[in-house]
Amino acid sequence: MQQEVQKILQSTAKVIVGKDETILQAIIAMLCGGHVLLEDVPGVGKTQLAAALSRSVGGEFHRIQLTPDIMPSDITGYSVVNQQDGSLEYRPGAAICNFLLADEINRASPKVQSALLEIMEEHQISLDGQTHILPEPFMVIATQNPVETYGTYHLPEAQMDRFFMKISMGYPTLSEELAILDRNGEGNPISNISAPVVTTAQVTELQKQVNDIQVADNVRNYIIALVHATRESDMAALGVSPRGSIACFKAVRAAAFVHGRSFVTPDDVKELAVPVLAHRILLNPKGRNTLGTPEALVRQILETLPVPAEG
Repeated sequence: MQQEVQKILQSTAKVIVGKDETILQAIIAMLCGGHVLLEDVPGVGKTQLAAALSRSVGGEFHRIQLTPDIMPSDITGYSVVNQQDGSLEYRPGAAICNFLLADEINRASPKVQSALLEIMEEHQISLDGQTHILPEPFMVIATQNPVETYGTYHLPEAQMDRFFMKISMGYPTLSEELAILDRNGEGNPISNISAPVVTTAQVTELQKQVNDIQVADNVRNYIIALVHATRESDMAALGVSPRGSIACFKAVRAAAFVHGRSFVTPDDVKELAVPVLAHRILLNPKGRNTLGTPEALVRQILETLPVPAEG
C-alpha cells in the first residue's frame, strides 16, 4: 500500500474502529476528487469518519446540519454591499473549505440540494456574476439515515449521480464495539489524531499520480460491459449513466494506486462496482420485488458477466 495512504488509513482508524475497508473507499474517492454519500443508521460513526479523514490530511473542515430552513446562501455564501464604495463583497458560506460535511442531506429543501449541484460538479460557486473557486482538494461528505423518512426530501437522481460513491458503515462486531467503548471512555476519540499525517498539497499530488495508472483495454471493456448490463437489465428502470462509467474508471485506477500497482485488474472493478455504481440505478417494480436493492442487481451482474483474463 502507498505510504501516504497507509498513514491516512492508520490515522483515521484511531477514531473509526474496524472499518478499514470503508475508510479506504473514502480515501479512494478523495484521490479521485469525488464525493461520498454515507448512508446508514444513526450512531455508527458517519460524522466521525468525515472529521477524522479531514483532520488526518490537515484540511479545513466545515460541517453544516441540514434542515428544511437552511438556505442555499448558508452553503454558497452571499454578497453584501460595501457602504464605502457601493461594491459587492463576498461573504463565504460553508462550502469554502476542503471537506464539507452535509449532515442529513435528505432533510435539506430541493433549493439547497440544487445549490450543491454546481459545487459538487464544478468545484466552484457562481454568485452575482462572480465565480469563486473552491480550495483543492475539495470533497463533500454527505450523510443520510435510510430508515427515518419523516420530514425528509427525496434526493433527485441528478444529485445521486454526482456522488462518486455511496458507502454504508454497518454495525460493529462484538470485539469492535468493546474497543469503541474503551476509546470513548476517555473522551471524544477524534482527539486521538493530534496532527495531520499528510498535507492537502500531498493529497493533490497523489491525485495527479493516480492519473498515471494504466488501464488495459480488456479492463476498460469490462467496465463498459458492466455499465451497459445495468441499462439492459429487465430489473432496472434507470441504468448507470456515462458519468458512472467514468467514476468507475477513475475509482479502479485509484484502487490500483492505493495497493501499489501501476495497472488495474478486473478484481479492482469487482471490488468497487457496488459502492460506485449501485446508487446510480433505479429499479423497476420487477427489480424491487425480485432483488430488493440496486446493490443486489450489481452483484448479480458481476456473477454472470465474463471476467477478462489478466495481462
